[in-house]
Amino acid sequence: MTPTGPHIAVVDDEADARAMVGEYLRLHGFDVALCEGGRALRAHLQIRTPDLIVLDLNMPEEDGLSIVRDLKARSPIPIIMLTATASPIDRVVGLELGADDYLPKPCELRELVARVRSVLRRAQGTPPAPAPTTTPASAPAAAPETPSRTIRFGTKWLELDALRLRDDAGMEQPLTRSEFDLLKAFADHPKRALSRERLLDLADARDPDAFDRAIDVRINRIRKKVEPDPANPRYIRTVRGLGYIFRPEGD
Repeated sequence: MTPTGPHIAVVDDEADARAMVGEYLRLHGFDVALCEGGRALRAHLQIRTPDLIVLDLNMPEEDGLSIVRDLKARSPIPIIMLTATASPIDRVVGLELGADDYLPKPCELRELVARVRSVLRRAQGTPPAPAPTTTPASAPAAAPETPSRTIRFGTKWLELDALRLRDDAGMEQPLTRSEFDLLKAFADHPKRALSRERLLDLADARDPDAFDRAIDVRINRIRKKVEPDPANPRYIRTVRGLGYIFRPEGD
């Protein structure tokens, strides 16, 4: 039976590892494409856009970090990084470049499936239900539109219903789902100091190997997008010894 679930691209230069991950994902209902490296992935992207990419970082043809950098500059496709080195530096750099999650190799395949599903849930918005079909004579009067929930974040506006960040001119600022979830956590708790652990919980970014630097990396990425001067943040402030606080007025 051909899987009809979300389309996952598995990128790994090791044929056995690539096949094992692909087979396990297919067993759990995912539609999988196997790519042996960055060149094969880009060729596949010309044919079909995956819902998520599982990417090995250590490949001889082109390292995974350069692939993350290139993809995130052009597309919001979620990426889960895999690496046998388990290097904290690789993990931090990958997060800074916009990757959505991380697992060391060899990984527990059940955990990988759980991570894939979690990242897809964060990345995919729920489409609105289709409007009921009515004839012109029986159609009820249109209800007034509900205003979109929009929160000012420094130089940008966060549109909670549209899941996007834009500037005053309406131009959209690229935003990963993990970044959106953090901004929403701040929007829901303005003027309240939030610990790193609390932010990880609120943003659904908790994982068994979570560490403080992971949340700091995401905050730094957000500040570059919303603060007039990211080196001297006014809106998302550091609370020494605790975590962070969102100051809507920049005071």
